[in-house]
Amino acid sequence: MALISNGTTIFDAGSMASGFGGAMTFIKKLTASSSGTLSFVDGTSSVVLDNTYKEYLFVFNNIHPATDGVYFSFQGNAAGGSGFDETITSSVFTAFHGEDGSGAELEIAASRDQSQGTGIQNISDTIGNDNDQSLSGHLRLFDPSSTTFVKHFIATTNVAHPSNFSMNSYSAGYFNTTSAIDEIQFSMNSGNIDSGTISLFGIN
Repeated sequence: MALISNGTTIFDAGSMASGFGGAMTFIKKLTASSSGTLSFVDGTSSVVLDNTYKEYLFVFNNIHPATDGVYFSFQGNAAGGSGFDETITSSVFTAFHGEDGSGAELEIAASRDQSQGTGIQNISDTIGNDNDQSLSGHLRLFDPSSTTFVKHFIATTNVAHPSNFSMNSYSAGYFNTTSAIDEIQFSMNSGNIDSGTISLFGIN
């Protein structure tokens, strides 16, 4: 049975018609090796971060910090800007549970919120740097090339905490600018990114 809207077939026989649904296109992967920052800059090293796509997805795979107990963070640059210090308003909350079954809670992480701040945005809880500890997750950035609206983002990360907790953080907010954002930079709030990868995808 087909789903038809105004004469246009959207679903038929369980499949979505071409042109609907948002295909994901791989753009670029960066690999950390004792890196202070990892940056995606539109037009540099095959990076696309412009009006080609309305949504961009950054996927973090086993991000391992050089320093114990640090946060994974990001910031952006408006087109023609410098300094990675765009104005951000954000909110963060965390769910956590210990390996020993203790401390299962959900809490607001107000210390990682920003209210018209220009610092880096922390999108994780503290990450352990034991050999088996790391962070994985993703960041979604919506319509960064718009010159009409603010630039929304949503991030979800999970870390192995230094005290052996699973810490799942949910961050959301916006760059409060109507200028296009064409550079995104990732870092720890202290120390280097020892290893791990960040892959960028465009979603149409």
